[in-house]
Amino acid sequence: MKVFTIAAQLEGYRSLKDRTLKLTFETNELSPDDMANIQGALMSVGFLAYSPDPFTSKELDELNNLKVEFNDTGKTPSQRFRAVLYRAWEQNDERYSIFEDYYRAHMEKFINHIKAKLT
Repeated sequence: MKVFTIAAQLEGYRSLKDRTLKLTFETNELSPDDMANIQGALMSVGFLAYSPDPFTSKELDELNNLKVEFNDTGKTPSQRFRAVLYRAWEQNDERYSIFEDYYRAHMEKFINHIKAKLT
């Protein structure tokens, strides 16, 4: 996808429990092309560049050459695994009142399972 630029005002941000941020921007009325660019980018991972001044041609070239080198969720596989274990603990704590205890016990089971398969 080609880099697109739109004028926007940063309206606010919110800290989330996983230490990420949710940014809120407000724009003026957008052209159909700008709207199509936004729709096409929905739920995809990319880079956000913000400048109080319009980007120069050189800056836009640099932005076009950036490559996304992380997954669509923005989380590492270990973070995703921990999140899945947390959901499992929420639904059925298996006598563990503290998630950390549940996490360590299940990680140990998983590690031993993989180790048993090694020769």
